[in-house]
This record gives sequence, C-alpha cells and structure tokens, in this order.
Amino acid sequence: MTGNAMSDQAKDERTPEEIEAAEASGERAEGGVDGDYEALVRLLKENEELKDRALRAAAEMENLRRRTARDVQDARAYAVANFARDMLSVSDNLRRALDAIPAEAKASGDAGFKSLIEGVDLTERAMLSALERHGVKRLAPEGEKFDPNFHQAMFEVPNPDVPAGTVVQVVQPGYSIGERVLRPAMVGVAKGGPKAAAEAKVEPGPVNEQAEKDA
Repeated sequence: MTGNAMSDQAKDERTPEEIEAAEASGERAEGGVDGDYEALVRLLKENEELKDRALRAAAEMENLRRRTARDVQDARAYAVANFARDMLSVSDNLRRALDAIPAEAKASGDAGFKSLIEGVDLTERAMLSALERHGVKRLAPEGEKFDPNFHQAMFEVPNPDVPAGTVVQVVQPGYSIGERVLRPAMVGVAKGGPKAAAEAKVEPGPVNEQAEKDA
C-alpha cells in the first residue's frame, strides 16, 4: 500500500466531527495573522485616546491650579480694599481739619494748641503709613501726564508753558491698591501748550461718585 493510499485511508477513518474541527483549525491558522494585526491596531488607537485624555486632564488641572493661585493672591491683595476706602474718608477729614487752622493760630505759640495740631498730623500720617503697608499707595500726579486710568479731570487750565494734557493741579490725591484704582486723583489738566509726542486727546476720566462725595 502506497503512502497516499494510507493517508486517504486515515482521513476516511476520522469521524465527521473530527474532520470539521480540523478544517476550522486550518481556517483560524490562515486568518490568525490578519486578526492579530487588527487587534494590535485597535489597541494602539485606544492607547492614543487614553493618552490624549490623560494629557487633557493634566492640562485642565494645571489651569485650575493657576487660576486658584491667582484668585488667592488677588484675595490677599484686595481684601482690605473696602476698608481702606473708608479709612481714606477719615484721612481726608483729618487733612481738612489741619488745613482749616488759620496761619495766625498756628503761629500763636500756644503749647496746648500746638500739641493738638501735632497730634492730628501724626494721626493722619500714621493712618496713611498703615494703609501703605497693606499695599495702598498715594497718587499725587502733579506735573505728570494725565492718565484716565488713575486720574479724574475736573477742569482744564490754559497754560502754554507745559505740554497739553499735563496735570497742573491736584484737587484731591488719589490712591491705588495693587494694580487697581482705589480712588482716582481729582486733577486740573493743562491745555493750550505744545502736544507731547503720540499724546491722545485728554478727556475727563470716569465719574467717581465716592470721590465727588469726599471732595
């Protein structure tokens, strides 16, 4: 009996179930490479998607951290803004009291009156010094270029000797806290003089009801 005949006989001796299983196994073997490649591509795609999600989440957390840090910093810097604004009114009243004292009275030499004046003056300076320690700065811009972000123009003064738009008089000093205006300086602005290079037209600053009330 030849080899081929023996092989055919062995095949014929298998049950139909064994023949079907052998054929299915052969089909899987033939399609195994393609199936593995598709699975690998799918896994790589899923990996890229997960990596992208992780990067987006990390970026969002970093942005949130920065915003939170900035909000905390602003809260620390501007927490006393309302209190400081109220204290400026007290300081203004102390200054008005000092300015209202006649020069003759100051020169009278009365010891008690002199002590009172010195006490009021020291109180005003101590209050302003305390506010400055908390970031409040005084704005007295006489001689500076008018800035509508920090100054409120109350009137214009004809003055050909200085560039137009120069602050020539401070009616009431202003104050800032950090990078924000606590109260704009109320000023008089020169007009009629030579224009500074690249200078915009001077216009009155925004109305500040609190500043007008304090004036």
